[in-house]
Amino acid sequence: MKRKVAIQGIGGCNHYIAARDFFCGDEIENIDCDTFSQVADNVAVDPGVLGVMAVENTIAGSILQNYRIIREKNLVIVGEYKLRISHSLVALKGTGIEDIKEINSHPMAFMQCENFLVALGNVKLVEKEDTAGSAKWIKDNGLKDHAAICPSAAAKMYGLEVLAEGIETNKCNFTRFLVVANKKAATDVIKELYSSDEKRGVAAGNSGTNQWINKSSIVFTLPHVAGSLSKVLSVLSFYDMNLSMIQSLPIVGKEWEYQFYINVLFEDYGRYLQAVDAIMPLCSDFKIMGEYADGRRGF
Repeated sequence: MKRKVAIQGIGGCNHYIAARDFFCGDEIENIDCDTFSQVADNVAVDPGVLGVMAVENTIAGSILQNYRIIREKNLVIVGEYKLRISHSLVALKGTGIEDIKEINSHPMAFMQCENFLVALGNVKLVEKEDTAGSAKWIKDNGLKDHAAICPSAAAKMYGLEVLAEGIETNKCNFTRFLVVANKKAATDVIKELYSSDEKRGVAAGNSGTNQWINKSSIVFTLPHVAGSLSKVLSVLSFYDMNLSMIQSLPIVGKEWEYQFYINVLFEDYGRYLQAVDAIMPLCSDFKIMGEYADGRRGF
């Protein structure tokens, strides 16, 4: 199957790798975007396009703005992928580390490779918008004294040589990506992703599509009164919902009022629905952003 997937970045970047791995075995036609808003726009206007958006990193934390973008564009979360982030130093073929005068990459990649860069010595670091884009820029311009920090997949895609692999300081560096769909297409996408018993082994004690779904992303607002949040959390606890994330974002134009974004994990889909019914009267602007499988690997 061929899939059109909007990503932030270009081919070879971590968003591209996450899309390729999540839809393992499918041909990916990536739609390269400069911003996450552009990713969401592509999905919102074309039901045939899916999107992949990073929302959390084990070192840098959550990218909360992306949850807001998904909600405002009325997209549906249909899956997630957790990718281990590994960085490589790449350059034109025939270039040695001793030849490098300048390294280009995203500022986050520089931060995550700090120990390697300190040991490398006096080399100029120049921030770029994208890791894979840095590699392509070096290739396109034939810069023999430049190197890029990027995934090794980008080096292969753009014909560069890997000078050093695994240069990230923390080897337990993972990014969580959400797969989002146009609301018109979401039901069909979910059925396709989770309909086969051979595709995913996360049973939630149900038959059909729902047996593979064990995670939900929810957003709501609460009245500005004492105990409003604790009541919601108590209900979720009663129904055995495992709260894997809770974050708040201010509501623009309403001082000191917040929207709460939560992720819940569950083993029984029916009990999850009971929990949703129980907390809805306590909330306002309640919305389920998506129901999907936790950390689903590609197939």
